[in-house]
Amino acid sequence: MEYSHDTFISPLTWRYGSEEMKSIFSERHKRMLLRRVWIALARAESKAGIVTAEQVAELEAHKDDIDIDRTSEIESEIHHDLMAEIKTYAEQCPKAGGIIHLGATSMDALDNADAVRYKEALSLIAERLDSLIEVFIDRAEALRDIPTMAFTHIQPAEITTIGYRLSQTLQDLADDAEDLARVRSQVRGKGMKGAVGTAASYTVLLEGTGLSAKDLEDMVMDELGIKAFDAATQVYTRKQDLRIISALSSIAATLHRFSLDMRILQSPPIGEVSEPFGKKQVGSSAMPFKRNPINNEKICSLARIVESAYQAAWNNSSLMILERTLDDSANRRIFMPEAFIALDEMLMTARRIVSGMNIHGSATERLMGSYGIFAATERLLMELGRRGADRQQMHEIIREESLAAWAEVQAGRANPLRESLSSNAEVLRYIGKEEAESLLDASGYVGDAAMRTDMVIAHAKAIRPILKNVK
Repeated sequence: MEYSHDTFISPLTWRYGSEEMKSIFSERHKRMLLRRVWIALARAESKAGIVTAEQVAELEAHKDDIDIDRTSEIESEIHHDLMAEIKTYAEQCPKAGGIIHLGATSMDALDNADAVRYKEALSLIAERLDSLIEVFIDRAEALRDIPTMAFTHIQPAEITTIGYRLSQTLQDLADDAEDLARVRSQVRGKGMKGAVGTAASYTVLLEGTGLSAKDLEDMVMDELGIKAFDAATQVYTRKQDLRIISALSSIAATLHRFSLDMRILQSPPIGEVSEPFGKKQVGSSAMPFKRNPINNEKICSLARIVESAYQAAWNNSSLMILERTLDDSANRRIFMPEAFIALDEMLMTARRIVSGMNIHGSATERLMGSYGIFAATERLLMELGRRGADRQQMHEIIREESLAAWAEVQAGRANPLRESLSSNAEVLRYIGKEEAESLLDASGYVGDAAMRTDMVIAHAKAIRPILKNVK
């Protein structure tokens, strides 16, 4: 069966995600992992004297001879995808064909192969996340002292710094990194436990060999490089899928919030930042002047795909009846790869955005000039109170002058608040005009934002080695 653009192909196949991630979730890689499981099982059974070394060697010799066309042909007749793969492998191994999958049930192969694959995919996500954290650290360090308007309720509030704003996302990414490393370290396979998880078939098979079913399981899992759950039904607990998707969804939430904020900040009325824009890039088919934040919008769009996987994973975890039902099988083939590939694309895109993000100083100055002084009135109020002024009286004076100034700003005129407050007779009873004007300069009214930015950066730097060890 061949696929082209003449039929539906998921955009995740050709438009989004890296070739590395898509290779991990390819059908070829899946089948190669299945053969790894069968070889590991045969090797363990050879130590029990059930399988010969010659048979194991034959399986090894043909482990890369994946033939999806032949498997599909067989599956069209028998309607069982795993048995079709076994039969294809058996045709290639005339001496060992009869011992492939000996003692196993389908999920002994599939769930262990999936566990290996998910660990590989989580390692790639960790690599992408580490790279993104690196550029966030660089930009936060460079911009730690640059003042800018902060917004609450999407309204101008007080002053922050651009670096401190970036540190909010960096802090969340560092927390996400710790969760990702923990989840990846806890990924386990089903093990070799048979049809309902009791290993009854292996117990009978190994009778008189001196090996137990647990011994055989340990040998198989050691070769695969993963641990097994102590207990399983026909499948490993689907809580594991839920934990994996939860970790991916958390990263997606962090990126969505950052990209949504950046879309707002790129809007011309604010215009403080913008994502990279190519020289030949077209912003709109109808409006040639447009510079739409399409990369940040893509991140927000793909984040919804990752988030939606959580509901499916939750249902699979909670609705698995008794020792198993098959109603998780079809959706896992879809949402697990989709979540990984979508997040892979999001992380790569976010790195490009942050590393090439434009900071527009003129817009920052305009915002500070129009709205920063309102925030600085708090500093003036604190100083007046420190010098013995009636706090309530000063608050009312500042409130009245601020409302009048706000009306001027809204009308498109210059903000008169600095002049009106520094000339107010009641204010001048406690503070001189020049000092009042200085206190109303908002650029330095950032508290300990730079110090806290440094704290986040230090924590993120300490997290990076954890991600580098996620292998």
